[in-house]
Formats: sequence, structure tokens, C-alpha cells
Amino acid sequence: MDIRIGTSEIDGTFHRQGMAVADILHPNHTVEIEPMAGSSVGSALGLHTGHLQFGFSASNWVGRALRGEDPFKEPIEIRMAAPANVGPMFFVVRADSGLRLIDDMKGRKVSVNVTNSGMYQHTRTIFGILGISFDEFEPVHLGFEEGAAALKAGEIDAQWQCPIPNPVMTELAASTDVRVLEYGPGQLEKVIAEAAFYRRAIMSAGAFRGVEQATAQVGVLNVIATHERVEHELVHEFVMTMITNAKALGEAQELYRGLADLFAELKTEGQSVFEPGGVALHPGAVLAYQEAGLLP
Repeated sequence: MDIRIGTSEIDGTFHRQGMAVADILHPNHTVEIEPMAGSSVGSALGLHTGHLQFGFSASNWVGRALRGEDPFKEPIEIRMAAPANVGPMFFVVRADSGLRLIDDMKGRKVSVNVTNSGMYQHTRTIFGILGISFDEFEPVHLGFEEGAAALKAGEIDAQWQCPIPNPVMTELAASTDVRVLEYGPGQLEKVIAEAAFYRRAIMSAGAFRGVEQATAQVGVLNVIATHERVEHELVHEFVMTMITNAKALGEAQELYRGLADLFAELKTEGQSVFEPGGVALHPGAVLAYQEAGLLP
């Protein structure tokens, strides 16, 4: 059976994770990895039309898709299949910058990604929780590569970056002295408390050149979604393949390190831990988790 999986742009986080999943599914299926415009949003729309069977998404988007909230024009019968990873999102600045904390960006030029992207929506959410108006700084709408080039050239003061490892950040850190901004007292805790789809994520010292000590950042649970119409047998096989190959996926793609620990949360926290925004697990996924001993 052919399987189409929606991801982000080529070399993006979701695209590299999708390619790793495709490698373990290939022996039994023809798998097509499709970069979707708008990433999370594009994948949800692809599931809605039936073009995709699975799609990578940041967990803050799936509830919106289910309810048909902006930017979605109508409800989508989206369902959960599996977790993908929890990765730190962060603001990066040049090492010679005077900026140290999130609040220091007020009055500065900050690349917040393009307006139709999931990463841009994260900045809207985080700043909204912290009470920082977009009128208090100059938002610049650049993609990751363009934003990194602008930071390197000193044309902007800070850039919002997606979870590492990613090739844009790797190249930026290799060619430019950089630092990561920190949250002020209580800010990170406030963001995590008010947005259920966020988690505390630790960026380890040495994660890239310029990270000299571990830093706590906002992490988003990224997931693999499906649609209620997708055959139970296919979803069951897909999820079971990920469970049984969690270690191998982590070895093949650094973004999947910790996947086995995420699966283990089902056993300790229950089914709702992977039902963000009220999006239920697909029955085929539930069966796979039950057979793996992760759900009763």
C-alpha cells in the first residue's frame, strides 16, 4: 500500500523525521514524503482532503484543525497516531549582542519567521502569555535561512529558531559567534502553565557552538497525526512500527532520541498525554499501544 506523509520543507525538522520513518516502512510499503506549504497546517489540510495518510504537526495546531479554528475554514476529523519529539525552540543572537533575556528584545528587530508558519504562531502565543506586544519590537518576517543570514550580517538583533539539530542553525553557529536568550524569573513557568502543548525542554551545553551551559527553553510536543477515515490496520501497523523501532529511529535521526521515553509516558500518564487539544488517538493507534503494553 502507498503511504503519503506530510512534512515540512526539505531539510526541515519534520522532513528529516519523515525520511527516517520512511526508511523503516519501505520494506512493506511505497512511502512518499511530501513537504507541505505551511508545514503543520499544510499537513492537516492534506489529511482533510485525503491526499495524506499521516502528517507531522506541532501539537498546538491539531486542536485548531479539529475545531476548524483559524486558519482552518472547517473542522477536520484529525486523529492522533504517535509522538515525534519534544524540541527546544529559542531566540538566538550574536555573541557580541547586549541582549541577554527575552525582555531585552523590546525595541529591537527580531526575525519571527514568515507569517503563515507554525513557528511564527509560537512567537504570537509565547509573547501573548508574557504580555509582550508585537508593537514593542520590530517583527521581521524571514524564513530560517534568510533570518540566519540577516543575523549574521547584523541586519537584525535576534532570530527565532526551530528545534535543533537543524542545518540552518548548525551552519550559523559554525560561522558566527552566537548566544541563546534566557527567560526571566517565572517567565518560562508561566508559558508552560498557560499553554498545555508546551513543555520544559533543556538545551544541553555544547548543543551547538555558543551554548556554554545548559539552558531551559520552551519545548513543543511534535506529533504525527492521521485522519479518522484512514484504515485501522494501516494506523496500527504504522504506530507499532514506530514503537518497535524507537531505538533505531533515535540512532538514525537525533531528533528521535527520547522517543522511547515519550512512548513510556503513556504507561505512566495515560492516554490523554498524547491527545493534545482534545484530539483523540485513532483506534488503530490505541490497539497498537495496548498490544505494546503501554495502555490497558
